[in-house]
Amino acid sequence: MVKIIDTTFRDAHQSLIATRFRTEDMLPIAEKMDAIGFYSMEVWGGATFDVAIRYLREDPWERLRQLGERITHTKFQMLLRGQNVVGYKHYPDDVVERFVELAHKNGIDIFRVFDALNDVRNMQVAIKKAKEVGAEVQGSISYTTGKVFTLDYYMRMVDSLISLDVDTITIKDMAGLLTPMMGYELVTAIKERYGIPVNVHSHSTSGMVVATYCKVVEAGVDYIDTAISPLAFGTAQPGIQSVYETLPEEQRPKVDMEKIYEIEDYLKPLLEGKYKKYLNPKVLMVNTQVLKHHIPGGMFSNLLSQLKEMGVEDKLDEVLKEIPNVRADMGYPPLVTPSSQIVGTQAVMNVLFGRYKKITKQTRDYVRGLYGRPPAEISEEIKKLILNGEEPIQGRPGDHIPPMLEKCEKYVKEKGYYTQDEDVLSYCLFPEQAEEFFKLRAQGKLEPVDTAPKLKGRVYRIHIDGEEYDVGVEEVR
Repeated sequence: MVKIIDTTFRDAHQSLIATRFRTEDMLPIAEKMDAIGFYSMEVWGGATFDVAIRYLREDPWERLRQLGERITHTKFQMLLRGQNVVGYKHYPDDVVERFVELAHKNGIDIFRVFDALNDVRNMQVAIKKAKEVGAEVQGSISYTTGKVFTLDYYMRMVDSLISLDVDTITIKDMAGLLTPMMGYELVTAIKERYGIPVNVHSHSTSGMVVATYCKVVEAGVDYIDTAISPLAFGTAQPGIQSVYETLPEEQRPKVDMEKIYEIEDYLKPLLEGKYKKYLNPKVLMVNTQVLKHHIPGGMFSNLLSQLKEMGVEDKLDEVLKEIPNVRADMGYPPLVTPSSQIVGTQAVMNVLFGRYKKITKQTRDYVRGLYGRPPAEISEEIKKLILNGEEPIQGRPGDHIPPMLEKCEKYVKEKGYYTQDEDVLSYCLFPEQAEEFFKLRAQGKLEPVDTAPKLKGRVYRIHIDGEEYDVGVEEVR
């Protein structure tokens, strides 16, 4: 009998309404969610940390604590981007370790740890620390397709994760590319070789997910991720209501469907009213093109919106064609945060200004090896163009980043921003956004905003995967 990991409070609203679901709208249904019978609830991580500070003007740590006061029977879990933590670049080991400690202290029972390049070296510190504090760890595969992504490739990654003593293997299918038969084959192979619990997380972008879930349940998967409709489907996870009815009766999860439908009744008017402006109808549509170009649905719709704002909507087809080219140049990274932002942004730059005439800092850092080792070799031509004779770094990227926790703590305290240890971590991860938040908090002016501060300097604002980024660029010399 499969168990359910619910994503309503994290990935569902990140995928569908730009991560704008506010804590005040979660709390009224928190206790009812707790009584449904989910194995766990994904309530934190991903973009929720950044968006809470930047746009909602909420303390993400406080959200976790408030939910924890009301949800006492269901495990809490979060999505942790390995060495990226909840940000879009690598952070030093001292920040990763302290973040895991405080997240666990504030209520996180399960850490789902992944790396955008499937470079397990970038997951080591987070996994080790999570195990040390007594948390459960889901070691995650970022699933994608292509010539290098064979069953053997994924099983080698599972080997590496098993060596780190993870508790569960998660197949993280962020674009909805996992077919029913490949899902069955991969789950079967992992279960037969190791007998370890397996979790499948997928999105509805391609329209295959319910069929895939049926096959992985048949293969003996232990957990599947769902959300509660209407905050489901499209580029989010499938709705538990549909998945429940589709599964054979003997395989259905033990959940309280009556309470689920009560929550559906609660969510519907919120999406039709308060959050309507964030719900782009395009994200609710099946996008079969994702099977061809591997671009997640949220990335597609936000690229369309961005190009329209820039007055170059006619360039969309060129950008869509360029993204797979850039991905190939960069060694076929899975398109998931932050690699999706790096590839997508560079593709836009290539179309607007000429191929690699303007290079984002993130692209340069990627080619230098600061994000890790990609699944395949980066194009030699691109290496030569971008590195200009400089050698890429060797070894684990985290070894090249100096500690910063002590420096951040000193600054936060000297400025008078400190109210809790968690403030130091917020500043380490997002210094500009956190400092603005601290100032507004002191003034009692924490009100949600819909736009980020105005840009300064030579920066482009790009929307990728439902998130907004201010990207500095430089010309190739």
